Amino acid sequence: MFAFGSKPAGVMIAAPRSGTGKTTLTLGLLRALKRRGFAVQPFKCGPDYIDPAFHEAACGRPSYNLDSWAMCRETALALLNEARQAEFIVIEALMGLFDGVAAAGAWGNGASSDVAALTGLPVLLMIDISAQAQTAAAVTRGFVGFDPNVEIAGVVFNRVASPRHERLARAGFERIGLPVLGAIPRRDDISLPERHLGLVQASETLRLSECLDALADLVEAHIDVGHLLEIAAPQPVRQERTLGDVPLTEASSKCRMKPPGQRIALPQDAAFSFIYPHLLKMWREAGAEILPFSPLADEAPASTADVLCLPGGYPELHAGRLASNQIFLQGTRAFAANNPVHGECGGYMVLGQTLTDANGEHHAMLGLLGLETSFASRKLHLGYRKAKLLSDCVLGDAGEVIAGHEFHYATIAREEGEKLFDVTDAEGTEKGSAGLRCGKVTGSFFHAIDKWE
Repeated sequence: MFAFGSKPAGVMIAAPRSGTGKTTLTLGLLRALKRRGFAVQPFKCGPDYIDPAFHEAACGRPSYNLDSWAMCRETALALLNEARQAEFIVIEALMGLFDGVAAAGAWGNGASSDVAALTGLPVLLMIDISAQAQTAAAVTRGFVGFDPNVEIAGVVFNRVASPRHERLARAGFERIGLPVLGAIPRRDDISLPERHLGLVQASETLRLSECLDALADLVEAHIDVGHLLEIAAPQPVRQERTLGDVPLTEASSKCRMKPPGQRIALPQDAAFSFIYPHLLKMWREAGAEILPFSPLADEAPASTADVLCLPGGYPELHAGRLASNQIFLQGTRAFAANNPVHGECGGYMVLGQTLTDANGEHHAMLGLLGLETSFASRKLHLGYRKAKLLSDCVLGDAGEVIAGHEFHYATIAREEGEKLFDVTDAEGTEKGSAGLRCGKVTGSFFHAIDKWE
C-alpha cells in the first residue's frame, strides 16, 4: 500500500545523541509494523553487530549495516536495493544524527545523516525531554536545515514525566512547526540487558519475543503510527543521491569483499557471533557455502571446508569452557595444518596462546599465533581503521586496502610474529603494523567491512 514503484516508503530513527531510546523505538516500530502485516526491511547505520540481530528478531528479515566511511557507495546501494522486496524501510541511526569522524572515508564521514541523504528518507528524531520542556524545541530547531539533503520530518518524545510535561514540550514544537508524533512516558519495566560491548546478544536474551511485543504495544499506545506512515511515503527524487537512481543490476553487481573460500567453516554461538550480515549475504551470492558449527558445543570445523573464519564475539566470557573443549581445540589445530584460518577480534584471541579472563584466570587457547591477551585490566580500543595487507591471505592480495573498525576491551600481553597489516585510523594517522600471521593462520583485532579500490 505504501510502496511506490521501486522505491519503498520508510523512515530513519535518529536522535541528538546516544542513550535517548533509538533502539527501543526502532524495535517497537519494527514489531508493530510486522504485526500490521508489513514486510519491513531494517538497516543499522555504522559498525554495530548487536542491534541488527535484534532488528531481525523483531521483524523477521536480516538487517544490514550501512556505513559511509567504511563501506563503498556501491556496496551500500546494493544492500539498499534489498529493500525493494519490502514495503517499508526502518533505518536506525548511530549516536547523534550528524556525528561522524573528522575526515571523509568512502563517501562520507560515517554520520547517519550521510545515509539519510543517500536514501532520501525522512528522519524521525527521538528526543529525550527529561529535565526540559519548550527548550527541547529550541535545540531540535538546529537540526532542521543543518544539512539541506536531510529532511527532519517529526519528533517523538521520550521519558515524559506527566501530561503537563508533554503539553509544555508540545507547545515549543508548535512554535517551530515540527510535528510531534508521540510521547513515551518514563518506563523502568521495559529494558534490554547490557554488557561491556552493548546490549546482550539477541540469541542470549531471555523472553525476547515477549519483550519485543511489549515494545510494540508501547509504540502503538503512545505513537501515531498512521501519521508516521504518512510522512514516510516516498517523496520526489531530490538531487542524484537517492535509492531509486541506481539500477538494481548495477548496484548488486558490486562485491569487493570476495568470499575467503568456497566452503567456509564459521562458528555461530554465544562466543562467536560478530559477523556482518552483508558479508554473509555477498559471500552466498558469490557462490560460497557457509558451514556453521559451535565451539561451545565442542564441535570442530567440518573437514569438507576449505577455510575457517573465527569471528568476534564474547570468548572471554566462555574462556574456561573453550579451553576444556578438546574436540574443538584438536579439530581446529588439525584443520589449520592444511587449510587457511583467519580470526577477527574474539576469534583472534582464541587463535593465541592464552586468554586471561576478568578474574585474572589464564586459559590456554589454540596456540596457533604468538598472542596472549587479557581482560584482567581492560582498555577500550575503538575507531575506524584502514588496513593495508602486507602479504596475500584469505582477505585479499598484498597491497589491497580494507576498511573496517576496531572495538574491544582486551589488552595485549604478548604479540609476536609476522605482521598482517599496516594500519591507519580515520584521520590518516599511522597506527603501525597490526595482526599476525603464521603460515596459513592469520588474525587481528580488525573487523573488515569493505574493500577499497
